[in-house]
Amino acid sequence: MNLNLTKPICFFDLETTGINITKDRIVEIAILKVFPNGKKENHTWLVNPEMLIPAEVTAIHGISNEDVADKPTFKEIAKDVHVLIKDSDLGGFNSNRFDIPLLAEEMLRAGVDFDMKNRVSVDVQTIYHKMEQRTLSAAYKFYCDKDLVGAHSAEADTNATYEVLKAQVEKYDTLENNTKFLADFSSRKKFADFAGFLVYNKEGEECFSFGKHKGKRVEDILEEEPGYFGWLQNADFPLYTKKVLTAIKLRALNNKLN
Repeated sequence: MNLNLTKPICFFDLETTGINITKDRIVEIAILKVFPNGKKENHTWLVNPEMLIPAEVTAIHGISNEDVADKPTFKEIAKDVHVLIKDSDLGGFNSNRFDIPLLAEEMLRAGVDFDMKNRVSVDVQTIYHKMEQRTLSAAYKFYCDKDLVGAHSAEADTNATYEVLKAQVEKYDTLENNTKFLADFSSRKKFADFAGFLVYNKEGEECFSFGKHKGKRVEDILEEEPGYFGWLQNADFPLYTKKVLTAIKLRALNNKLN
């Protein structure tokens, strides 16, 4: 079967120097772009992260410092990646909580604007966990009856993720074959940013999800404590979180002027 797509969807996977969204860097990115007509494109880049890859991380994905020493930095490939994905929805395995937030950080550091306003994201891991509670290798075996050769290789994981999603849609009658439904089904709590520091309340208003102002509206706190915005901008928060905070502050200012 083919996925019922209204626009292209890019399944992607990152191999990185670690799991800290604000500090770690991409060492490999693989993208499988699937078009509504079923056409597919594969793109993979090894990336010089401009920092050391810890030995314990190399032991997981197999990419060493020597492997990426002469490869382009993410800044050098950022525009090519953006051109490839800008017209597409996104899909991945644990992508909503890790790959998309880290990709956004790399894009912003490279000076490329990135957001999810006109696209949805389908997290195959969330669908899998809601349905079966397993890992990608087990999901591949369960849904596709295949062994995942080359696990933790970005390209192998990306292609397996695409095959698993197709098998999930075919297996479960309750899953609609469209990316909007799958994105909604695979989402967890609705975040205003990628990292989960800002969440929406029942009225659709941005609220803090941490610290002394947890549960309070962002607009209210930024008005009551003007210095808090400066502290947030200088603290070790993801660039995308800071971008969203700035947009909220500007929106509130424009509302006052109007």
